[in-house]
Amino acid sequence: MESSGPQESTSRIADPQRTDSPRSNDDWNVKDTFIIEEQIEVSEGSHKDVSIMETLKKSFFKYLKFVGPGLMVSVAYIDPGNYSTSVSAGASNQFSLLCIILMSNFIAIFLQCLCIKLGSVTGLDLSRACRAYLPRWMNLTLYFFAECAIIATDIAEVIGTAIALNILIKVPLPAGVVITVIDVFAIMFVYKPGTSSIRFIKMFEYGVALLVLGVCICFAVELAYIPKTTSVRRIFRGFVPSSQMFEHDGLYTAIGILGATVMPHSLFLGSGLVQPRLLEYDVSHGNYSISDSDLADKKSKEEVLETKYFSYKPSLAAIRYCMKYSFVELALTLFTLALFINCSILIVSGATLYGTEGAADADLYTIHDLLSKTLAPAAGTVFMVALLLSGQSAGVVCTIAGQIVCEGHINWKLVPWKRRLVTRAISMIPCLVVSICIGRPALSKALNASQVVLSILLPFLVAPLIYFTCKKSIMNAEVKDEDGSVTRKVNMANNWFTTIAAVLIWIFLSFLNVYAIVQLGISHGDIN
Repeated sequence: MESSGPQESTSRIADPQRTDSPRSNDDWNVKDTFIIEEQIEVSEGSHKDVSIMETLKKSFFKYLKFVGPGLMVSVAYIDPGNYSTSVSAGASNQFSLLCIILMSNFIAIFLQCLCIKLGSVTGLDLSRACRAYLPRWMNLTLYFFAECAIIATDIAEVIGTAIALNILIKVPLPAGVVITVIDVFAIMFVYKPGTSSIRFIKMFEYGVALLVLGVCICFAVELAYIPKTTSVRRIFRGFVPSSQMFEHDGLYTAIGILGATVMPHSLFLGSGLVQPRLLEYDVSHGNYSISDSDLADKKSKEEVLETKYFSYKPSLAAIRYCMKYSFVELALTLFTLALFINCSILIVSGATLYGTEGAADADLYTIHDLLSKTLAPAAGTVFMVALLLSGQSAGVVCTIAGQIVCEGHINWKLVPWKRRLVTRAISMIPCLVVSICIGRPALSKALNASQVVLSILLPFLVAPLIYFTCKKSIMNAEVKDEDGSVTRKVNMANNWFTTIAAVLIWIFLSFLNVYAIVQLGISHGDIN
């Protein structure tokens, strides 16, 4: 059979001395070679296109496996405390404090990336790292600060949910608090670190994700209700710092926004949620296993699984496989969902409350009444539904963070279910007392104050995170041979750029808190 097309041209180039060639050597050397090279380039280009598409497709499906922890962490940034501070910010300073929300979001992403790095490399969450690497007195001090942060967070979430239930279905505030407490206790007994399967954990995360999605939908509807006269240019101008930020105790409100956005308990949460996927990778690749001998001297399978889970250190392969996808998933979630919801709360408040008679004392009841009267009854209802969903999801996440904090800092010897009962009682009892006793008039002040407390505690709990991720002796991954002996260690501590950025953020947070406390003292002194 005679060859044709590219095959004929190829044969000519292979044998340039053919006498049956209809053209001269110069002709085919120039033209045929060009044709062949063009065909090869087209073929290679098509192959590259296919390879790129396959790579993107493969990366996308890998990314989907890591969707979940970022959503769980994002809930910490859209809890009722955010509603309270953002409503106050919009009512008193209109859109000018949007820049604080944006800045807080960037700080939150950076700190959460450090949390992922700590959890991935060491296999420890922040609380267990404190117990392992810090002196006992310092660990207990940080535990006290962490518990204070959990209590302040619980107060905000329980109060917010109770207000939403009170407005939507007329449930009395004390009853709303009790309902919320029962709910978080139910979650506490279902979600068990180390003993729950990865499939169950993912289903749990997707359930929380549905609540977050519901909040997003509510605020998309809410933004459609704001007055048409609202200037879009003025809204976007709020993302740039201005002198309006400092009006009407704007700095105090800004500190509250910072505390509500970069919440201390989210640091423990972010460093603790990465382990299940790392463990799944190592177990599926034969790098980690639980043998029958591990079950011999233990009381229950649950205790064995917890023990193995808390003593697990990820392999280098698991770290390199999981960490980059965890970074991407977290950054995308916080920069889209959390930022959108926080900005929406402030925009809705600024567009409806700013300049009104009740702006100075605006709270969640005020914005519900005003939205219902000036826009539409549905607008007020949708806002409260969003608050209820946020309170429920944030209560779930805070419960998990409370378990991580108490079980990590203190090496409990109790049976797991008893231990969880004690740890949650530590934070829930003060929450119940405050929520029930202060009454409706002081609820808004309690919410805003709780967020300022969180901001003040933040530098104390960020400091060990920065210290651990910068220390080479802690941030190293072990490379083992077939018999399990360590052959070398890979340094994964922060580089100089990351270290400098982390220290500057810590200095900024500390300075802002000190300045706000001093200014608050001066302003109250002038009033007296």
